[in-house]
Amino acid sequence: MSENRETEQDTRQKRIIDTRSRERAEHSIITTYRKALWGPFTKALRDYQLIEEGDRIAVCISGGKDSMLMAKLIQELQLHGKYRFEAVYLVMDPGYNELNYRAVTENAKLLGVPIQTFRTEIFNIVDARGGSPCYLCARMRRGCLYSKARELGCNKIALGHHFDDVIETILMGMLYGGQMQGMMPKLHSKNFPGMELIRPLYLVREADIIRWRNYNDLHFIQCACRLTESCASCGSEQGSKRAEIKRLIARLKETNPQVERSIFRSVENVCLDTVIGYKKDGVRHHFLDDYSEKGQ
Repeated sequence: MSENRETEQDTRQKRIIDTRSRERAEHSIITTYRKALWGPFTKALRDYQLIEEGDRIAVCISGGKDSMLMAKLIQELQLHGKYRFEAVYLVMDPGYNELNYRAVTENAKLLGVPIQTFRTEIFNIVDARGGSPCYLCARMRRGCLYSKARELGCNKIALGHHFDDVIETILMGMLYGGQMQGMMPKLHSKNFPGMELIRPLYLVREADIIRWRNYNDLHFIQCACRLTESCASCGSEQGSKRAEIKRLIARLKETNPQVERSIFRSVENVCLDTVIGYKKDGVRHHFLDDYSEKGQ
C-alpha cells in the first residue's frame, strides 16, 4: 500500500513538473523570445502569406528542435492570431529506433502537442537501394507527408526549415551544384494538386531556436537517420556539405557581420540583365536569345 502511495505521489509530482515546463516553454515564446522568435515567425506569415483563413495545415514534426518549436508557435498562433485555421500535428516514423521514437513522443507530450503518428518503411527501402541515401530519403519523406496530409483533409504541410537553412541552401547550390537557387517560403506541390508546402520559420535564426531550447532545458533529437548511424544524443552533420557551409559562413561573419543577410537578400535582388542563363517553369533561357534584338 505504501509503495502504491509513493508511486501515485511520484506520478503527480512529475505531472506538476511537466506542466510547469510546458507553461515556461510556451510563455517564453511570447515574452523572453518575443523579438527573436514570435516576431520573425509572424513577419514571415505576413510577408509571404503562408497561412490563410480556413486552412487545414499538417504541421510536420520530425522531433528536432526546429519542428517542435514550429508546432508551439502554430499553437500560439491558433490562440492569438487573427485567422481561423486548423492544425494537425503530424509525426511520421520512417523507421526510427526505439530510443528516438520515444524521445519524439515524450517531448510532444511534455510540450502539450497533440501529435498523430503514422509508420512508413522509408529507412528500410532506402537502405536496400544502397548509394547515397539522403536525396531519395528526403523525396520519399516529403511524398509520404503530402499523402498523409491529404488523407487527413489538409491543404498545406508546414516544414521547420529556418533562415540558416535558407542561406546555407543558396551557397550549397552555388558552390557544390553550380546553380543559383533559393529555398522558397512556400511552394505549390507538383504531385499533389491543390496542396502547398509552407515554411513558417523562414525568418527565424537557428541560434535563437537553440537559445529557446536551452533556456527551457529541453532535449530534442538532432538527426535520427539510422542509415548514417545517428542517434538522439549525437550530431549528424559533422562531415556533411551543409556543415562545411555552416563553418564557411561563420568564418565570413568574422569580417563581415552582415554576410548572412546579404546571402539571404541575394535571391531577392537577382538582376536578369547580368545573368548568362536561367530557367523558368522548366524552360532554359540564355542571354543570347534576345541579345541581337536589344542592340537594334
